[in-house]
Amino acid sequence: MQRRRFLGLTTAGVAAAAAAPALTACGGGSAGSSGDGVLKVVAADYGDSAENTSQKYWDKLARAFESKNGDIKIDVKVYSWTEVDKRVAGMVKNGQAPDIAQIGAYADYAAAGKLYRADQMLSIPTQAGFITSIEHAGEVSRVQYGLPFVASARVLFYNKKLFDAAGISSAPTSWDELKQAAVALKANGVRIPYGLPLGPEECQAETMMWMLSGGGGYTDTNGSYTIDSAQNIKTFEWLRDELVGAGLTGPGSPAHTNRQDVFDAFTRGEVGMLNGHPTLMQQAPGHGIKYATAPLPGRKGKSRATMGVADWLMAFKQNGNRQSIGRFLDFVYSDQNVLDFATEYDLLPVTTSASAAMRADHDYKRLWRFLDTLESAEFYPADKTSWASISKLIKEKIGSTVEKGGDPASVLGEIQREADAMENAGT
Repeated sequence: MQRRRFLGLTTAGVAAAAAAPALTACGGGSAGSSGDGVLKVVAADYGDSAENTSQKYWDKLARAFESKNGDIKIDVKVYSWTEVDKRVAGMVKNGQAPDIAQIGAYADYAAAGKLYRADQMLSIPTQAGFITSIEHAGEVSRVQYGLPFVASARVLFYNKKLFDAAGISSAPTSWDELKQAAVALKANGVRIPYGLPLGPEECQAETMMWMLSGGGGYTDTNGSYTIDSAQNIKTFEWLRDELVGAGLTGPGSPAHTNRQDVFDAFTRGEVGMLNGHPTLMQQAPGHGIKYATAPLPGRKGKSRATMGVADWLMAFKQNGNRQSIGRFLDFVYSDQNVLDFATEYDLLPVTTSASAAMRADHDYKRLWRFLDTLESAEFYPADKTSWASISKLIKEKIGSTVEKGGDPASVLGEIQREADAMENAGT
């Protein structure tokens, strides 16, 4: 996640790694890429410098696996998030798909029949070990193709020093309280009382959080798009009139404000409140910012749900390496390996056993609030092949809804019509 979104151990994961994969009759079973005993892996870089690049993690993991599995070699290439999806897409298009890819979306490849199912690769303990809410987010038509690799959840961050100076004694739990806090912060000279990033970098996340806190969301319980629901329209009307229109989101236009812009301003002490993910906990203390976190405020009280984000591992069929892939992935999902990666980047583990180990260790106390929200978190509709296009459209359009004279009903209706058309066309 460059950092994005958005993190004493048990032996359950190690035991799972030693178990034989539960295989079906589908797919190939030869070991090694094109028979040469090498699995090709492409992964994303979650680091922000050469010192903490994810290449170091994967290289260490690969060597540890090879020491126990002499017949399989692991060749890992790590790319930045700005290019990794395009790299994999190009490899697939050229008939050179990697055996394993760790990227942001899997649905297009699954729909094209290019991926192994989870039950074709993983041992039963490994497949059963994923946190349920995240596992379901990796399904297409109730079949799991996307394997969650790492997760994060979102909460409200607020600057304790600015709150104290403005006489605000506790975190807001409702939209009315959030506005009252923002008014007090502004009156006390805070430049950005509430940071509202609806610029193109990751506004689909801020959009989803506000939709959920307003009782709506991108989809309903049946998985159908509900982008222009009455709840969502009212949410953006409230943002337009009660926050942006009242001058409570700072001097810049939210439509042109990216998430990293707001995060950077928070670390400079210029932001009173914002929605954030665990990575912000690494950044703020380094700049002397004393902060606290709280559940997302909702329309009438605490939001019914928060947003979870997961990145995905997937395995391509092209080279017929199902068995070797399964052995390596069982190793990847051992508790120690899952926790090592989550610890490095202040992210959340995606397995129940690693999550329990994190919960039992006070060294991880700063992440416990995020763990609390993950089981009930809602995720992007990543199972839809249309989601990539709809997400792009949201990035282009959603910021205009909160500008002066903005028309949420019209903009959300336009996005809904495009989503319906793509769904009906089977895109």
